[in-house]
Amino acid sequence: MAPVALSIIGFGIMGERLLGAAMAHDPHAIRVAGVWDPSPQALGRLERTFPAVPGLASAEAAIEAANCVYIASPPSTHLEHARRALEGNRAVFCEKPLAVDRAAARAFVAVAEAARGRAAVNFPFASSFAVEQLKAWIDQGATGMPRALTIEVAFAQWPRPWQHDAAAWLARRAQGGFTREVVSHFLFLTRRLFGPLVLDAHRADYPNADASERAIEARLRAGALPVTLSGRVGVTDKPDHNTWTLEGDAGAVRLCDWSLAERRGADGAWRPAPDALPNEKIRPLVLRRQLDKVARLTRGEPQNLATLGEALEVQEIVEAMLGP
Repeated sequence: MAPVALSIIGFGIMGERLLGAAMAHDPHAIRVAGVWDPSPQALGRLERTFPAVPGLASAEAAIEAANCVYIASPPSTHLEHARRALEGNRAVFCEKPLAVDRAAARAFVAVAEAARGRAAVNFPFASSFAVEQLKAWIDQGATGMPRALTIEVAFAQWPRPWQHDAAAWLARRAQGGFTREVVSHFLFLTRRLFGPLVLDAHRADYPNADASERAIEARLRAGALPVTLSGRVGVTDKPDHNTWTLEGDAGAVRLCDWSLAERRGADGAWRPAPDALPNEKIRPLVLRRQLDKVARLTRGEPQNLATLGEALEVQEIVEAMLGP
């Protein structure tokens, strides 16, 4: 079986991470066809960092060269690239959010689903080892009947230090902010485990009309489960700190800092799973799992990547939280 030819549109931090994972992947499964970014500086960085990877001349060239297109450009461009790729009978693996315009996202998803387009969205919790551990604990009765879920995110600054090159849009209200970039992952996880999300109350704080949010609070429901969300910038020394905590009538489990599955003991102390690894060490393995599923998506085989419908549901909630 020929390897899947993968091209990448957008060579920011996410494009670079996935490219690194693809270059380290089994070449019989994934072949990198090339990368396109409109920035000459980004393509110069590509040439220096991955000299064997072709820098392509246009988005159209990236689509033409591939069986599957990974879209890692700014959110306002996602739908245009995804639409063209699907029209060219390519598979699409897209960064979230699908778009910044909810109506445009709804229309795109309706058309893509009706046409049975091969498309998925990059929510890595679909391939997370820590999430697998949490699900195993829950299935084994570690929490008993779930009673409440709490999501907390905090940042020393926004954007985070490694996102400096994308600050022009990540720091702005129109496309950026930590709710779209970070909170959406935890909403996806919550939706997948406990059911459809309903937003009951919310508040977002903005320093000025153009900058992204600096604090957010919300109350939601996932199925019958009450969910409390809070996020703030400037309240921690860590560049990025987060917890997703499920409380039940028999105990509690949580996901801490993206990758640490932890269980609360009878003494109240949190203890990680024996094989837990920090995010910087486990991320390449999770991305490898994601790429395995991208290959299956491209071949039309079953996989459990985030669907367009799931991504749209998350986006609807996120944009509602960021609004009035």
